[in-house]
Amino acid sequence: MTDRVDCVVIGAGVVGLAVARACALAGLETLALEAESAIGTATSARNSEVIHAGLYYPRGSLKARLCVQGRQALYDYCASHGVAHQRRGKLIVATRDEQIGALERIGAAAAANGVHDLRRLDAAQARAREPALRCVAALESPSTGIIDSHGLMLALLGDLESAGGLVAVRSPVLSGRILADGILLRVGGDEPMELIARRVVNCAGLHAQAVAAALDGLPPDSIPAGRYAKGNYYALSGKAPFSRLIYPVPEPGGLGVHLTLDLGGQARFGPDVEWIDAIDYTVDPARADGFYAAIRRYWPDLRDGALRPDYAGIRPKLAVPAGQDADFLIQDARTHGVPGLVNLYGIESPGLTACLAIADEVTARLENR
Repeated sequence: MTDRVDCVVIGAGVVGLAVARACALAGLETLALEAESAIGTATSARNSEVIHAGLYYPRGSLKARLCVQGRQALYDYCASHGVAHQRRGKLIVATRDEQIGALERIGAAAAANGVHDLRRLDAAQARAREPALRCVAALESPSTGIIDSHGLMLALLGDLESAGGLVAVRSPVLSGRILADGILLRVGGDEPMELIARRVVNCAGLHAQAVAAALDGLPPDSIPAGRYAKGNYYALSGKAPFSRLIYPVPEPGGLGVHLTLDLGGQARFGPDVEWIDAIDYTVDPARADGFYAAIRRYWPDLRDGALRPDYAGIRPKLAVPAGQDADFLIQDARTHGVPGLVNLYGIESPGLTACLAIADEVTARLENR
């Protein structure tokens, strides 16, 4: 027997849960399918847990718009749902005079995106805030924060279930077919089943392209090429002498080896950028050797042997020409021609910050199916 449901969300990471919650709150019978044995075990659980302000992204991009909208929505949601978070602020630092131009470009991009609370600091002002810091100039972002990402996902799950929605774990989508009256999905796992959904949202993250390719009737040329960018993190032994997050100017593929703090004040450094062909979360202790030099550009007193391997995450990058910025890609029927289907590709940082805004964007597109 084939069951029917209003909406299926494929993937129960932070974005999938936010989308499923929004669909359920809109009155749709909603089922989220998660291939793993628990929610949010991939990208959502392996990141810096930073609430981004929206500084870096090109004006008019989805990343810029959804990050700025999502950041305030996320702070409000944390306050109303008791999700642990701290608005610590961060400093983006130039360690050489030739990087000052990069700070100016970041400031201009932030203003264009509607972020108007940045403060330009000279070296003395930056050191007054963080005495252990070495830099020639900095930008201070007071609206940057940190969050308990697992606590956020549990809150989203609670809202989803309260609205009548469900999550099925160990339920990978094996294949599907576009029908005249919906989308047929074949689901494996402990209890294999077939579903026909009027609406399907592909939030499979690292596996979004593979899920899309398994849908018979979706034009293959609508599926973008993707790449995996592994980011390794190393924890600091002992207490860090910083109260804010510290970021260098960005580097190709990421935001540089930055210092973030968890809610208990423990410091970690990362991520770096390691291009890989297959999912692998192993952290090579030897890669820490390159971290020391990068960190000492802004924290010269980092002692030898202070870094230990912590964890790794993988970002689902879209393959774009060198020198171009990859935006979020949210595809609906206007692109691929399949009513009721929305595919999300390349949802990397700032996907955590933007999750509630992404959910609003997706539900709006579903309403215009």
